[in-house]
Amino acid sequence: MASLRGIQQPELSKKLFKIIKSENHAIAAYETAGKERNAIASQLSEWGESTGDDSIDILSDKIGVIMSEIGEQEESFAQNLEDYRTILKQIRNTESSVQPSRDQKTKIQDEIQKLKYKEPQNTKIITLEQELVRAEAQNLVAEAQLTNITRQKLKEAYDMHFAATIERAEKQIILARHGRRLINLLDDTPVVPGDVRPAFEQKSQADQIINDAEADLQQWAPNLEPIHTQAEGIGSNLMPVEGSGHSVSGGSETTMSPSATGRHGGQGRLEEGSLQRQLEAGEEPVGSTTTEYERTEA
Repeated sequence: MASLRGIQQPELSKKLFKIIKSENHAIAAYETAGKERNAIASQLSEWGESTGDDSIDILSDKIGVIMSEIGEQEESFAQNLEDYRTILKQIRNTESSVQPSRDQKTKIQDEIQKLKYKEPQNTKIITLEQELVRAEAQNLVAEAQLTNITRQKLKEAYDMHFAATIERAEKQIILARHGRRLINLLDDTPVVPGDVRPAFEQKSQADQIINDAEADLQQWAPNLEPIHTQAEGIGSNLMPVEGSGHSVSGGSETTMSPSATGRHGGQGRLEEGSLQRQLEAGEEPVGSTTTEYERTEA
C-alpha cells in the first residue's frame, strides 16, 4: 500500500515523500531500540540476582535503572522525530497542491505550440493565450506559496529535529556518567580459592548516585542557539499579511523556540524518589512510561 501511495504521488512531491517514508523506518528503529534497552535492563537485573553475589546483585539493579532510562530517552526521541516528520508532510502536501497548476500551464503552452505549428491562423490561439495568462498568474501565486511554506517549515522541522537530538544526547550523557560512578563501586580485587569477599558496604552510595541522576535530569534545561525567523507575518493563504511589517524582500525578525525540547522530554522513570522506592519495594527497575502513539507512512 505504501508503494502504491508513492507511485500516485505527483512528480513534484515524490522526493520528499521518499524522505518522509525513510524517516518513518528510522523512527521505528529508535523506538524499537528503546524498548530493547528496557528489556536488556530487566534481564541484567535478573541475572545479577541469580549470581548470588550481593555486590553484583545490588549494582546490576542500579545499573538496570540507568539503562532503562537511557531506553526511555530513545523512545522520547522517536516521538519528537515523529513531530518533525509531521512538519515535513506540510511541505510535501503543498508540493502536491502546486503540481496541478504547473501541469495546467504546461498543457496550455503545449496546445498553443501545436496550433501555431499546424494552424497558425486558428483563432483558438488567442483564447488559449488568454487562458495561459490566467494559468501563469495562478501558478505564480502557487509557486510563491510553495517557497514560503518550504522555507518556513524546513527551518521549523530541523529546529525540532536538532533540538531533540541535543536533548537526547545530553540526557544520555548525564545517565552514562552516573552509570560509570556505579560500576566504580564494584570491587574487582582478585581472590584466591577459599577467600570470602567482604560484604558490599556501598549501598548507600549507590542509592545516592541514583538520586543524583534523578536530580540532574530534573534540573536539565536546553541551552540552544536560537533559530531566527522572519515568517511570523505569513497568513493563512501562505502569503505575507498586509500591514504586518513583512514583505517578500524581508521583514521583522523573531526567534523560533525549540519546539521539540520538553515536548516529549522529561525524566521518564527517573521521577523524584520513585526509583529508590521501587528498589526498596523489590520491584523491577525497568519498564516503559512512554505513551504509545500511532504513526503512518503517508
